Amino acid sequence: MATLVLTVVGTVIGGPIGGAIGAAVGSVIDHTVLFPPQGRSGPRLSALQVQTSSYGTPLQRIFGTMRVGGCVIWSTELIESAATSSSGKGQASLTAYSYSVSFAVALSARPIQRVGRIWADGKLLRGADGVFKSATGFRLYPGNEDQPIDPLLAAAEGGMLTPAHRGVAYAVFEHLQLADYGNRIPSLTFEVVADDAAVPIGTIIRELAGGAVTGSVDAPDLTGFAAYGDSVRSAIEPLTQASGAWFAPAPGLKDARLVLRGGIVPERAIDDGDVTAAGSQSARGRSIAALETVARAVTVSHYDPARDFQIGLQRAWRPGPGTREDRLELVAAVDAGAAKTIAERTIARGEAGRERRSVTLGWDALALSPGACVTIRGVAGVWRVARWGFERHVVTLECVRLAARTAAARASPGRVLSAPDLAAGTTLLAVAEMLPFDDSVLTSPRVTIVAAGTQPGWRRAAVLYSLDDGLHWISAGATAAAGVIGRLVTVPGTGGASLVDRAGRFLVELAHGDMTLESATDAALAAGANLALVGDEIVQFGIAEQIGATRWQLSTLLRGRRGSERVIGTQAVGDRFALLTPQSTMTLDLPMTAIGGTVRILATGVGDLTGPASAVLAVNGVSVVPLSPVLLQCSEVGNGNAVLAWVRRSRNGWQWRDGIDAPLAEEREEYRVTFGDEAGAPSAVTVSPRWTLTAADRGSGRMIAVRQAGTNGESPPARLWIPGWAG
Repeated sequence: MATLVLTVVGTVIGGPIGGAIGAAVGSVIDHTVLFPPQGRSGPRLSALQVQTSSYGTPLQRIFGTMRVGGCVIWSTELIESAATSSSGKGQASLTAYSYSVSFAVALSARPIQRVGRIWADGKLLRGADGVFKSATGFRLYPGNEDQPIDPLLAAAEGGMLTPAHRGVAYAVFEHLQLADYGNRIPSLTFEVVADDAAVPIGTIIRELAGGAVTGSVDAPDLTGFAAYGDSVRSAIEPLTQASGAWFAPAPGLKDARLVLRGGIVPERAIDDGDVTAAGSQSARGRSIAALETVARAVTVSHYDPARDFQIGLQRAWRPGPGTREDRLELVAAVDAGAAKTIAERTIARGEAGRERRSVTLGWDALALSPGACVTIRGVAGVWRVARWGFERHVVTLECVRLAARTAAARASPGRVLSAPDLAAGTTLLAVAEMLPFDDSVLTSPRVTIVAAGTQPGWRRAAVLYSLDDGLHWISAGATAAAGVIGRLVTVPGTGGASLVDRAGRFLVELAHGDMTLESATDAALAAGANLALVGDEIVQFGIAEQIGATRWQLSTLLRGRRGSERVIGTQAVGDRFALLTPQSTMTLDLPMTAIGGTVRILATGVGDLTGPASAVLAVNGVSVVPLSPVLLQCSEVGNGNAVLAWVRRSRNGWQWRDGIDAPLAEEREEYRVTFGDEAGAPSAVTVSPRWTLTAADRGSGRMIAVRQAGTNGESPPARLWIPGWAG
């Protein structure tokens, strides 16, 4: 009676894993060592890059270098921070809130060496240089057996209740700023480096099996692998599928181990029908399964290191009939060529494995165990012993043809859409006291801040300010999005604020090549487009021409905008340039007591490793006082008298829609007319935009200055030289 020593436990592409697990030896290994008797769920590529936080989630074991999501094992609630940006008299304080969170993420159930890049919602949170793009504290515990308890977790949970998670690699984020992620914990993925070099498949299987498997396999090493699933078997199967390896019993039945086999190197040549026992007969048998029974196409999905470890797909086809398509989800990092090679060799193994032969040998062939590689004299190819039987001193072997080794394939990973790894650089600041972009009327002085970085990766910076020369500092939250900042290469020169300057032009050098400027139509200019801080003057430009990587020429100029006409022509080469947009400006409202003093500002971004950017600004109240009158003119009315008239401007009437008069925007209408020099000069007060000068007022000719009185002070002067009365 024939005895079937090996039972089939499971079948996969390229040969059964369970086909080498015997009823006497293999079942012990299968049920107690390698493959526990429970439902199996194999790994899925998409699962590895999804951040989880559920109890009972399997934690991957990382080999080589892989990109994985991890599991949040501890977290605080959102941490709210408040920054008050105004405390002016008569105005309610404006409080801005920002949020951060602290949490820990488990990465690997075996020790690792380091973490490289980190992605948050698909964008780089930490680049290859190790610098974070958003502010956060970060600590990595590599999973050593002596790693300490994290101090943040211990402070939150109590030292006696906090595990050190020894044997588990995990990362701790402390106060990760959430402004860039919708005030929630972003979905994180990590480039985890467990081993510096590529890892052999045999090494991975031996470690996962805990010593129950020996041997190696002739297959390319893997850049990385994540052992994941609810059993060792589910973690190992993708590796054997990809490599075409199989298991064989170890010599001797006492150690209950398996040997990993692979390749087409034969151990022995055998003769079909080589029987020496009396009365025995040769039993030559050959069968070839139909071509339609094997896959016509094989798709291999994998992690592609050339695509930031995103999932790649490679396919292989064979000619001939059939519709079956098989898919192998390889939870490993390999390049496109290696994945294509795996697909093609899987197709080849399927075709070769259609042919089977049954051979009989004498009892001296008992040493040939299942899983052995043999050649059969007179028959082409190399064969794997799949089944073994012994009866009446005759050994019966069922052999499966092995595919010849094919050359490595070449393949393209496709279009690479990598998240840009941009350096943050250091923070740049442009600070000015100015009126708002709209027609709102301020009741306390406002400082406008534009911030950017010297490199394209800069995002935001934390802002502190001081009104007592640095004795006390107040948090103002974070800056707005990165602005456009540069320096003047040439100056715009002199000009007037009443006409479009189509002849003037000047050059600016922007901080880096990713900063750009755009031209604007006349209608866009009228709506406030292309407003820029040029030195201390606010200018609009209609034409922006790029003449170098970071150099731009600006022309079609509107000078002295937003009440800055008094500083036209004061610029020097090297002065600041900053584009003013609502999206890139942060405003800071100060108390009225700040007028006449200075405000110191510090801004710290993730790239400011040597210290924060700083600025000092004199607060003179230009953002809360009226604008100087315009169109100041003098008309003779006889007898040496002259009428001085002007047009007021308004902080909430920039558009001047009727062209006649602007809204008052102050508690009362009042003007002070000064005769002569400002210091100690006699003056008069009027409540209408006109004043009659007598011959005595005019003297032999003098400078007249007119200022509008406002709720928070007087406007800058509008001046006109009045000739004397000749009599």
